[in-house]
Parts: sequence; C-alpha cells; structure tokens
Amino acid sequence: MSRAMPQKSLGVALIGTGFMGKCHAMAWRTVAATFGAAHPRLEVLCDMPEDRASAYAAQFGFARATADWQAAVSDPEVDVVSITTPNGMHRPMAEAALRAGKHVWLEKPMALTLADAQSMADLAAEHPGQVTILGYNYLRSPAFQAAVGLVQSGAIGQPHAFRGVYDEDYSADPDLPWSWRMTHAEGGLGALGDLGCHLVSQMVALMGPVAEVTAQTQISIPTRPSPEGAKPVENEDSALALLRFSSGAQGSFATSRVASGRKCRLQWEVHGADGTIVFDQENMNQLWVHRTGEAGFTRHLTGPDQPDFAAFCPAPGHNFGFNEQKVIEARDLVSAIAGGPPCGPDFAAGLQIERVIHAMAASNGRPVQL
Repeated sequence: MSRAMPQKSLGVALIGTGFMGKCHAMAWRTVAATFGAAHPRLEVLCDMPEDRASAYAAQFGFARATADWQAAVSDPEVDVVSITTPNGMHRPMAEAALRAGKHVWLEKPMALTLADAQSMADLAAEHPGQVTILGYNYLRSPAFQAAVGLVQSGAIGQPHAFRGVYDEDYSADPDLPWSWRMTHAEGGLGALGDLGCHLVSQMVALMGPVAEVTAQTQISIPTRPSPEGAKPVENEDSALALLRFSSGAQGSFATSRVASGRKCRLQWEVHGADGTIVFDQENMNQLWVHRTGEAGFTRHLTGPDQPDFAAFCPAPGHNFGFNEQKVIEARDLVSAIAGGPPCGPDFAAGLQIERVIHAMAASNGRPVQL
C-alpha cells in the first residue's frame, strides 16, 4: 500500500513518561529514520512533578517540559498529542486536544466507561480533519498483518471459528499491593480493559464485527494490601466469553491478569473452511498455517516479504520486536495526517472495541446483543 509521508515536520507533545510514554518517545524519534520524510519536532513533554518532566524531556529529546497538561495540548507549536497517562485521564486530555485542533495518539483502553468512549468518538466525528489513533500496537506485527492478508484473500476459506486468549501474570501474586488499576473510578475495567481489548482488536480485524457475547468475569483475589490495610479489588481479574460474529462464525475468548507463568500469551487461531492460522505473541516472529490436504502446519518466519518488516531489516528470520510495532503505528499516524490511508483503530473503531469488552463485563452469563 502506498503511503503519503509528511514533508512538513509535525510538532509533538507527549503526556506521560512511563513504559508507554517511553515507547511513544522512541517511536517519534525513529519513524523518520525508518520510513523517511520529515523528522517530527519533539516540542513539549508533560509529567508531574515538573522536575520529573524536565529530566525525561532531556532523556527523550524534547525541547521543553511542563507539569501542566492543558498547556501542553494547547501549545501553538504542537500538531499532535501523544497521551500515555493512567486511564482516568484519557477522556479529558483527548477531548481537550481535539478542541485545541490537534491530532491525537491515545493509548488503550480508550476510556473508563462506554459513555466516555461514546463522547470521545462523537467529538472526534465533529473534527474530521483531525486524525485519531488508539495504541493497539499488536495490530502492526508483520506476522499479524500477513495473517489478516491470508484471511482476506481466502487462503483458508470462509472463517468458521475464532479461539483467542490473552493471559499475563502481573497480578498473580496475592501480595501485590493495591493500586488505582484495581478501581472502577481510575482503572475502569480490569483484565478486559488492560489485556482483553488487545485480543478484541485482533479478533475483529480477522473475523469482522461481533454480534453477540455471553460472558462471565471473576475477581480471583478480592482484596490487596495497602498502607491503610486491605483494600477491595473492584474490577475483574479474568473473563471468559462465547461470541457470535456478524458473519455467523463463532468464537471463544479468555483473558486473565492472574495466569501464573504467562507473560504475554496473546494467542489465537482462525479455523477456516480450507485451513487454519495460529499465532502467539510470545513467539511473535512465527505464523503457523495449515491448508486442507496438508499433513500438518507450516511455520512461516517473519521476513521482508511480510508487511513493513523490510523497513527495519532486509534479512528473513531476524526477529521483530515490541517497539518496532510502535514505530509502524507512528508511521500510520503521520501518513494519515499527510493525507495517506486512514489509520486505525480511530476513535470510531475504538468505540466498537469498547462495546465488546463492556458487553462482556455486563453479561454475567446472559447473552448481550451488540
């Protein structure tokens, strides 16, 4: 696919300096070297307190630092705002940036509540000249992009079923201290909002829209220690769901943040009339494909014949990585700003992902129509 790349340098504001903030900073610093066109101008970095912002601005290469996010999103030198803050700040920051005339790169989950996500999507629709993109970077894996291409080209026939799981163990230790992530007011959904939304983003890209879900959620560790004593966990540690897609295909879905031993088990299978595709993010440089008539599966290693791999490395079998996916995401954003193909998920598509995970949270064993 041909992509327009900006010849005018984009001014960037970054809000947040944690894990994902650093990922965004590296992507902004790398996108022009990898894909060409003008280097972004790293204008302002925002975090609290201001001395932290100043230290990270120097480390990441931003010209200025501030502890005032409203000043960052309204800065006249800024064209696009990267938002990598805790979930509860996503809506006010994204909406302020849109009202200030900026493009928005927002980390997932989109919002705390479905109503918040709806408001954000509605506001984005009122600003059609401004690009929005959500940080579903696993969609940018060359292996995943190749899998989507196989499904869309009919290589495995009509998809009949999807089976997916996304498990991690970052909350498996019962002595892990309580945090804002475990509350509805600041964290929103639990495993569904942190992990499951990634799986939904891939599932929908492979299978199309979801028509119905029937789900159950579970809080496995109901309280967590804190300096004030044990505090309740409000959102789910795990979720299981059965799905029906608009195409008529069926699916199963599971996610957990307390799956001991699992680190990034974003694993799925698509069963088609003429074959099966299997992927596991813990082995993200391999795609397994079976076609009717073959004895088993064939392993396909990532390489320059897969989308976007060659921009980083000309040699097949050399491993791709997490941060490279983020660079592709930045490329898609700046290309869309320059008039290239729309990038996604934008806020409208992100709302559909939110509808699915919130339907799962609300199901309690009952079918929910979407």
